[in-house]
Amino acid sequence: MEFRSTLRKVRGRGLSTEGGVGHWWAERITAIALVPLTLWFVVSAISMVDADHATFSHWVGAEGNPVLLILLTIAVYQHGHLALQVIIEDYIHHEAAHFTALIAVKLGAFFLAVFTIFSIAKLAFGG
Repeated sequence: MEFRSTLRKVRGRGLSTEGGVGHWWAERITAIALVPLTLWFVVSAISMVDADHATFSHWVGAEGNPVLLILLTIAVYQHGHLALQVIIEDYIHHEAAHFTALIAVKLGAFFLAVFTIFSIAKLAFGG
């Protein structure tokens, strides 16, 4: 019979007892943020179906649209990054592939988000 706690048993084995809580909350917060942002974007996109480039550029730069588009961008890429990270951690067991996939997902999400935000700013402020 062992008198060690569960925490004591996993200590030093590379296993975490609380590492996923922050990740779990981040996924939920981004999911909650995505609900109204996605609804707003879908309604706005439907209203822009027959718009030309000039009309669309004017819409992007109007009132709070650039801010909402940037918030949507950040939430989408962060949520996607977190989801892919969980999939990689659960299903890729080879150490080198695991590490490479995590780095690729992080860098990919970051660079795509920066490019998308740059594109929004360019449309909103002319260019």
